[in-house]
Amino acid sequence: MDKLAEISEKTERLTGLMEAENLGGLLLNAQHNFAWATGGGSNGVDLNKENGTSYLLIRRDGKRFALANNIELPRLFDEEISSEHFEPVEMEWQREKLSFEVVIQKAREVLGNDQRIASDLYLHQQLQPIEGLIAKCRYVLTVAEINRYRRLCADAGIAILNAISTFEAGESETAISNKLCIALQQFGIVPIVSLVATDERIEKYRHPVPKENVWRKVLMVVVCGKREGLIANLSRLICIGEVPAELKRRNEATGYVFAKLLSATRKGVSGSDLYQIASDAYAEQNFPNEINLHHQGGATGYKSREWVIHPKSTEEVADCQAFAWNPTITGAKAEETVLAIDDGIEYLTKTPGFPQISFQIEGHDYSAPDILSL
Repeated sequence: MDKLAEISEKTERLTGLMEAENLGGLLLNAQHNFAWATGGGSNGVDLNKENGTSYLLIRRDGKRFALANNIELPRLFDEEISSEHFEPVEMEWQREKLSFEVVIQKAREVLGNDQRIASDLYLHQQLQPIEGLIAKCRYVLTVAEINRYRRLCADAGIAILNAISTFEAGESETAISNKLCIALQQFGIVPIVSLVATDERIEKYRHPVPKENVWRKVLMVVVCGKREGLIANLSRLICIGEVPAELKRRNEATGYVFAKLLSATRKGVSGSDLYQIASDAYAEQNFPNEINLHHQGGATGYKSREWVIHPKSTEEVADCQAFAWNPTITGAKAEETVLAIDDGIEYLTKTPGFPQISFQIEGHDYSAPDILSL
């Protein structure tokens, strides 16, 4: 699928949304939506923000525009998007900074003053934010996106292995995190999450922001890496010497929960059903309370988690949708990015050469990352 075909397919989803909601236009400003709607382009400068520096305006008839100030517009069309796909609309940066009304005015000039406009984020009181509806348009990946996702996740897996080969006992969590980030960046992957925990800190915190603790025995690394808008999610455990028996037991139990979630990730299965399956799996492994200590993951794609399973979750698995499950039992974790496709699961982030634990669930084989012993 070429870029125009991919963008056209996504435009059609958005025009269908506009028809259903009686909208004349849709203004997209979030960095994740810009990347999705353009097939991997970026409107990001300050990556600490959800907002981008420019806007996509999709008209109900399918016409596409890109709105940006005179600082951003030239680079946007030179490096991120094409005038074959989007019509440029320029604004003076002084007027844009003075008031968001300038953006609305430009949008209305394109659409007609009587047209209702919605936006993804809350941008102005005149615009209705409908990110929840737009998100549903993102969930099913196109053929081109799946191919980009496969390449991203394969590269992320190799990058993590490259980084691990340089880790040394006695290094701090921050030093290890720096190595992870450099290894990812060598593949053009931006690390939006880099968590590192050593030894007892693994058991204390589910989201261990790296500190100066020194690695002595066990190490956990967690990465969410972004390229062309898509995000690869994975976690790995490494141990110096023999793996302690209790950690091995907990890791295998975590892997079982992970395998049960993979087995159940099928088109039409609800988030609440997946949550119950995970809860039952913890109980089967004699760790019934662990589900209360951390979320289990959920759908992924242009956000590290598009939605997370919970007891009242009404979202349903779609075919060609990406998922990142991350069950944990204190001290252990299993996480990969996978694709629900053809009523089965395709692993995307498996790290070459990294040990695996195998499980058979209802006649099908699944695996979870084991602990790498150095």
